[in-house]
Amino acid sequence: MRLFGIETEYGITRADLDTVDPVVESMELVRAHLTGSFERRWDYSGEDPHEDARGFRVSGLQQDKEEEEFGQRDTRRPFSFHEMKSDVVLPNGARFYNDHTHPEYSTPECRTLRDLVAHDRAGERIVRGAAIRRNRALGGPHVQLYKNNTDFHGHSYGCHDNYLVPRAIPFAALAAGLLPFLVSRQLLAGAGKMGVETPGSELRRGNFQLSQRADFIETELGVDTMHNRPILNTRDEPHADRTKYRRLHLILGDANMCEYATALKVGTTRLVLELIECGTAPVLELDRPVEAVRALSRDPGLKTVVRRKSGGTISGWELQEAYCLAARDTFAGRDAETDWVLREWSETLRLLSGDRLRLVGKLDWVTKLWLLETFVQEERLSWDDPWLVSLDLEYHNLDPERGLYLGLEAEGRTTRVVTDSEIEAAVDTGPADTRGGIRGLCVRRFPDRIKSVQWERIGFAGRLSPKTLDLSDLFEPEEVKRLADILRGSASPDEALARWNQRKEYES
Repeated sequence: MRLFGIETEYGITRADLDTVDPVVESMELVRAHLTGSFERRWDYSGEDPHEDARGFRVSGLQQDKEEEEFGQRDTRRPFSFHEMKSDVVLPNGARFYNDHTHPEYSTPECRTLRDLVAHDRAGERIVRGAAIRRNRALGGPHVQLYKNNTDFHGHSYGCHDNYLVPRAIPFAALAAGLLPFLVSRQLLAGAGKMGVETPGSELRRGNFQLSQRADFIETELGVDTMHNRPILNTRDEPHADRTKYRRLHLILGDANMCEYATALKVGTTRLVLELIECGTAPVLELDRPVEAVRALSRDPGLKTVVRRKSGGTISGWELQEAYCLAARDTFAGRDAETDWVLREWSETLRLLSGDRLRLVGKLDWVTKLWLLETFVQEERLSWDDPWLVSLDLEYHNLDPERGLYLGLEAEGRTTRVVTDSEIEAAVDTGPADTRGGIRGLCVRRFPDRIKSVQWERIGFAGRLSPKTLDLSDLFEPEEVKRLADILRGSASPDEALARWNQRKEYES
């Protein structure tokens, strides 16, 4: 089942204030997206992050403590915790909200890499548009947004990639097959970072590493996302029919500016999941995966080796090559998108071992390192100069006048996967072949009738009683398109649901 999405938490600052309240700033940014007043529609009743895929339920999470502290400490504020989150469901089927202290954009569910990249970039434009409106109200370009993963003061925020997978795959098989791949995936998808830090600590300058998130990975498996962060998140919250599916929620990845890196990150991960499903994934279990994440990240020369459980050592590059060869042997020739991933994966590994400069504009860590090396040489700086940390941050700035990556893109020095017109279309419309597109279509067609929204259902205020559109098992493209046609041709959600349910009854 090919279905995936990306959740991105953005860094936010106020240049005109000495002390910033990120809770308020993130809430005000999200609400700046709206042209009218905020109406709470997101239904949290279907969300339960305490269920663990290993077969048990945890008693408490870090976010539970934060919500409790919010209620105790911030009773003076004129809004509740859920009002603070300010969840907005967008016309493209995405979700835009305040995730505790960061504005977060969650793409709609996508079936193709092209759609995913377009919707990820659409999120940048939507969030940037909200900042422009917020700054207009503030009277200056005070709010700045960063698509990165650290504030360089010991705090990390995430970019989570999600995949719909069959529940029939044992979770133990997922863990064994995925961990070595995820440990080394930063070679393809790391955002690059100046310095080293640990949770709650100040930055130690001087080192360049592949990944911004690696410093904050603390355990192999775990259900939490804000404390004791795992390589493989075990949260069992499928947002779908629980008897058939699970949602693989990966929190160790970096937020990518490069479209090519985003496509490669998700495309290779999908193929590895399919290798695990069909039993052809290489057996490469590592002795100390958490240590391996950090060790590989801190060696941009890619010479570091890590220990295997079976004995011996292996490099991050060799881990990626083993998965790439297995995927090529199993899936080559299946379809155009798969062949693109296999070709680009192989070529990227070849260039990483040779002419790495040809990956500038394709991989973020390579691009950022090239920029910093150029700057160090021109300005005759040492690598522990704090100026380099500032440049690192500006690489991720969403303001086209300041963002270093966006400057390279404007000069045509980056590799594009989608066009600007595709991104603009994704701002307004969801994928035509997933339930994300259905969600967005409902927002566009019947905004005043929507009473509540979850990932897997939409509640409408009915004439006599509430009506619910169940999306928990709506994944076949043809079914999605049939429902879309009914929604477009109906004058009300009541009529649409009657026609849809009648058709399902007739076919059964």
